[in-house]
Amino acid sequence: MAEIRPFQALHYDARAVDGLERVITQPYDKISPEMQARYYAASPYNLARIIRRRGDPAEQDPYAAAAAEFRGWIERGILKRDAEPALYPYTQEYEVPGQRGVRRRRSGFIGLVRLEEYSAGVIHRHEQTLSGPKADRLALLGATRAHFGQIFLLYSDPEGVVERELTASGKGSPWESLTDEYGTRHEVWRVTSTPVLQQVSAEMRDRKLVIADGHHRYETALAYRNGLRAEGKGAEASDYVMATFVRMEDDGLLILPTHRVVHGAYKYTWNGFLVGALTQFDVTELSGDAAAQLPAWRDQLSEAGAGSPAFLAYGGPGKVALLVLRENEEESELAGTPPSLARLDVYLLHRLLIEGALLISPEAVREEKNLYYERDAEAAIRAVDEGRAQICFLMNPTPIEAVRANAFAGLPMPQKSTDFYPKLLSGLTIDDLES
Repeated sequence: MAEIRPFQALHYDARAVDGLERVITQPYDKISPEMQARYYAASPYNLARIIRRRGDPAEQDPYAAAAAEFRGWIERGILKRDAEPALYPYTQEYEVPGQRGVRRRRSGFIGLVRLEEYSAGVIHRHEQTLSGPKADRLALLGATRAHFGQIFLLYSDPEGVVERELTASGKGSPWESLTDEYGTRHEVWRVTSTPVLQQVSAEMRDRKLVIADGHHRYETALAYRNGLRAEGKGAEASDYVMATFVRMEDDGLLILPTHRVVHGAYKYTWNGFLVGALTQFDVTELSGDAAAQLPAWRDQLSEAGAGSPAFLAYGGPGKVALLVLRENEEESELAGTPPSLARLDVYLLHRLLIEGALLISPEAVREEKNLYYERDAEAAIRAVDEGRAQICFLMNPTPIEAVRANAFAGLPMPQKSTDFYPKLLSGLTIDDLES
């Protein structure tokens, strides 16, 4: 049973920081070094100073330093606590990447959800996680005792009952609003009506929840809670984590592909890779310059992927191939693989090509030793052209139906199988476990 709870959010005083645009950030794992520098320059109160702290040789413990700065902001009134428990309707209006002028709107609400082990069948993961980010986030959570970003949770509500309840109570001007560096408009309202909060909690109780984004932070929150319990220090606040809840049926729900970039693969050669791929895939070699032909290559990939799992492999100038899974291949090489995975692009890429043809172990993938992930296809290709990578794989996006089916079946997909766009901003609301 899903337990959704309102909370008294900690939030920025927009007047004290001269506008939320100067302090609110993208999620920690999307903050590049360049973005970090820009955020630091924007304001002495930018949240990057807490969630993506810049290394300072004078700081023996950057996590403790982040916690001290965070508590100082509270003491000085930079961060204020809401007077009443609330749920926070949250909308994002954004331009679809690659479709200039096409804008969509995604709606959800921010609240707390009780942490549950995956085995309880209440909250479901849809992809595997990596070890490094969890260790980092656990250290920050232990020091600050606060959640600064929201877990992105999906729930099914075809009739939009929950959204209607909150929308009816959250009329008027938004409580918070800003436009981020990607042109996405973020607006947040507050709903404090006790009957409405109770009704929403009741409506959500029997719904299954799927983690869309934030697997690492969810598992970190679980580990933190379990650690406190083991030490006999468990507190009710640590039983919950902050989340944004979005309907699976929302028209603004968009998944972008996450491309794979491979480096340091043992004895890799382009021709050797193609020979290995030909055992399971129909291979069509393509020609042309990447800068000029990428749009056409993407169209070919999309068209091929409509009927069968497909990838585009790029090994450098003159080394481009469209790979399409051979018909009935899943009945032989993939015998015994659950049907929901046997036709899933990202699973097949990892099993048959990354692990099979390139001989990169699942352990190496989890530890990101030979593989990293790139949303920008041009950046993935550039890494190969500049010699920083050997080969990259361009992907089609994973359908939401596949996310749902595999999550409910308890079949997590490979890491970074999805890229939900846009991201939920960090710092709009903060869940302070010491409150």
